[in-house]
Amino acid sequence: MCGVFGVYGHPEAANLTYLGLHALQHRGQESAGIAASDGRRLTLHRGMGQVIDVFTPQHIDRLKGTNAIGHVRYSTSGGSLLKNAQPIAADSTRGSVAIAHNGNLTNAESVRHQLEETGSIFQSESDTEVIVHLMAQSRQGSLEDRVADALTRVEGAYSLLCLSERKMVAVRDPLAIRPLCYGTFPDREGAFVVSSEPSSFALVGAEFKGNLAPGEMLICDDTGVRHSRPFERKSSRTCIFEYIYFARADSVIDGISVYEARKNLGRALAKHDSVQADVVIPVPDSAVPAAIGYAHAAGVPFEMGLVRSPYVGRTFIEPEQSIRHFGVRLKHNAVSEVLRGRRVVVVDDSIVRGTTSRKIVKMLRSAGAREVHLRISSPQIAWPCFYGIDTPTRSELIAQSHTVDEINQYLTSDTLAYLTLEETQRAVLAADEAGRSTDGGATLNGHAHALNGANVRNGNWEAPPDRFCHACFSGDYPVPFQDTPRPRQMRLLDI
Repeated sequence: MCGVFGVYGHPEAANLTYLGLHALQHRGQESAGIAASDGRRLTLHRGMGQVIDVFTPQHIDRLKGTNAIGHVRYSTSGGSLLKNAQPIAADSTRGSVAIAHNGNLTNAESVRHQLEETGSIFQSESDTEVIVHLMAQSRQGSLEDRVADALTRVEGAYSLLCLSERKMVAVRDPLAIRPLCYGTFPDREGAFVVSSEPSSFALVGAEFKGNLAPGEMLICDDTGVRHSRPFERKSSRTCIFEYIYFARADSVIDGISVYEARKNLGRALAKHDSVQADVVIPVPDSAVPAAIGYAHAAGVPFEMGLVRSPYVGRTFIEPEQSIRHFGVRLKHNAVSEVLRGRRVVVVDDSIVRGTTSRKIVKMLRSAGAREVHLRISSPQIAWPCFYGIDTPTRSELIAQSHTVDEINQYLTSDTLAYLTLEETQRAVLAADEAGRSTDGGATLNGHAHALNGANVRNGNWEAPPDRFCHACFSGDYPVPFQDTPRPRQMRLLDI
């Protein structure tokens, strides 16, 4: 769940990358970094915390050059430590290189072991460093060929940016599990931008041009920009949870509006729901569009019955004197004027362990809600993700070992309902902007799909078997696993 952003051929590359990372801050708050190139050398600055805390104007001034890549991190491989912050940079006889990576490599541990056996020494715990070592060992000549050669030895999910002194390479894995898109600057010919999400383009004055297709590579150098397909062509398996939770609501990923998808998920929740309610409220912020969709479809008033603090980070100092539900109250507070004496439908995007949902239900009751009906705009999460999302082990997922009725009893809600996987796919596909056209066929970067958004909305539904990755709901993992956990040597200074 990291975010990557890169600029090529613009005199304010580092400053624009800084702004782009701001727009991607929702994808990671643990660390941030920018690597910049002036055509002769790379400079790098990384730090722990959010973008605004890591970079000062002096840091940006020192990141000279017309090319830059940046990264915001939410750790899924390696601890939350400065040594694991990205971009990761290295020098070799063929020059310097920096890499920023969103995703997770499923065979990183075994490849790392092979590299260590042949003398490689790693400086971090990040799976991204595996790619750096593979590039250093490659006998290919150009940067893009070394990147492609390295990636043929890894498996999993990756949306990757790579920067050398004079070139920037972007690449998306053959299943397009994580998003990656590109654009241009209307007032700067020859300048290009790449980002995890297109919602970041407006902030830097760029225009969206397209999404990288599964397995596609984008190469930017002094000859311009060119596209390459170095890997076997496969059908897209984009993570469906991007549309449910991860991506910003104003993003359009692979032609699908995230905002419309979430509203459709809410509409789907209301379609078969017979519960009588006085008000619909979301668990902010990601569930707001779904709650709006539910309220419209059910004909029940929408209200903000929970208010979220915009200043909560990932760490805080808990008071020594225990406060009931402190962690939840730090993020959310109930609006008793909205809730008192009312039958409340609460829309949330997911339940993982159930502990937060349980505290929210109790908070709503304490604020005066007469009934609390919890509605989840996704299926039950019963399997962990291995492609870039830090989900718990399967034994920690409440849906793995409990029925819906048992979960409802644990949460202390009056009723609980989820969407089915088919309803979820239908709702997301109905937001496909390509389906709004009248040509009768939806495409993803030139690859035809038998189903478009218009067909879904008209009720012509036949679920495409390979459009999304939904392994966290179904256990259907599109990339096999090679690695098994192995003990590593004791870390120095871990005493």
